[in-house]
Amino acid sequence: MNERSVHHATFTVERTYQASPARVFAAWADPEAKARWFSKADEFDFKVGGREFSRGGPPDGPIYTFDACFQEIVPNQRIVYSYTLDMGETRISVSVTTVELKPTDAGTRLIFTEQGTYLDDRDTPEQREHGTKAMLDTLGEVLRNESN
Repeated sequence: MNERSVHHATFTVERTYQASPARVFAAWADPEAKARWFSKADEFDFKVGGREFSRGGPPDGPIYTFDACFQEIVPNQRIVYSYTLDMGETRISVSVTTVELKPTDAGTRLIFTEQGTYLDDRDTPEQREHGTKAMLDTLGEVLRNESN
């Protein structure tokens, strides 16, 4: 039998965007808008109890499955979702994520907090935080391009 392990970690990433909370919220809530900066969902039902599901990966690489359930949605203010991430047929993590949107003079401060359970050393909090930072930077680029 393979050695089993569990690693728990929480990280927070903050970004400020020169866009209103309503625009930033829409980038998360609309499937076409979200597909500009996140993987295109195979299923997207943005409501409490709704699901976001996508499967894909790099050419010749493993297939990743993202399966999320929206736990709370406060328009223009907060999104809370839980999700699993599988690599092939193997579960590599289970997480709860909170996205907070705070109005600022310049636009919106986004606070992304993820509480994760990383399984059997197949993923790490450091890798997930790195990917999250890149993802939120891409969101910023999309928002900037939309305003031009």
